Amino acid sequence: MASRPLRVLQLASLATRAVPLSVLCAGAERVGAIAGARLMPDKTAQLVRHLRRVDSSLSEAEARQAAARGFGSYGRYWAESFRLPHLSARTIDRGFSVVGYEHIQQVLDSGRGPILVLPHLGGWEWAAAWLGRTCGAKVSAVVERLEPDDVFEWFIELRQAYGIDVIPIGADALARLVKAVKAGNIVCLLSDRDLPGTGVEVEFFGETTTLPAGPALLARRTGVPLLPTAVYFRRGDRLGYVDEPIWADSELPLRVDLQRMTQAMALAMERLIRGAPDQWHLLEPNWPSDRE
Repeated sequence: MASRPLRVLQLASLATRAVPLSVLCAGAERVGAIAGARLMPDKTAQLVRHLRRVDSSLSEAEARQAAARGFGSYGRYWAESFRLPHLSARTIDRGFSVVGYEHIQQVLDSGRGPILVLPHLGGWEWAAAWLGRTCGAKVSAVVERLEPDDVFEWFIELRQAYGIDVIPIGADALARLVKAVKAGNIVCLLSDRDLPGTGVEVEFFGETTTLPAGPALLARRTGVPLLPTAVYFRRGDRLGYVDEPIWADSELPLRVDLQRMTQAMALAMERLIRGAPDQWHLLEPNWPSDRE
């Protein structure tokens, strides 16, 4: 028997098919903005802290308003993700544009797949579906394991339905990613949060924290660059932006090169997040002072 969380997700997924896409997106933003602030005060406080790191001039009230918009963005993200398997390739293509795609194409032309490093911002899953269903690319992504197990399996099937090869976080994830890059898959890695807390120390929005070393290590092992990327929601569509590549330097000692690349990645993600900070939905502690 399906767990209660799975039944709720299945009902939500069915509900997203009942209204036009434009209405769904607008409604999800409104509901997310209201529900997030009211139902998740701890998450709201955490997001406010993050947003005031991005822009220290924000007052508490302004940051809370931006946080509400962040929850609205998060609501739209999930609504679109639920709807994606049921959209045509033409609709997905019409709803997306991209700046900097030449950086992706240059790596693909070499016979390997690029490594896209992204913050928790906007709607990257639409871009993944666009790459797979419109461009014919193979897309691989690392995801966090969820509980209960049937919810995790449902999310894997959801993402597979719009073309994403899901690689769960685990001991074999790096080896599977190396294989994916060498096979020419486009790899997507959410990289603004160090989930296990074992990453590389960097300066990120003016404060020391750690970010995952995996992206830089993958680039070093495969010889392809990191491409900092963001997908921004706009009123009627989505805009992807691919930044300049970050290359490994095999002449440097491994530890030095990993720190250099991860710091460069942090600076690039700062620029991308500042492009639409109220679409950033990083809801967990991310700096040592958050946990203190």
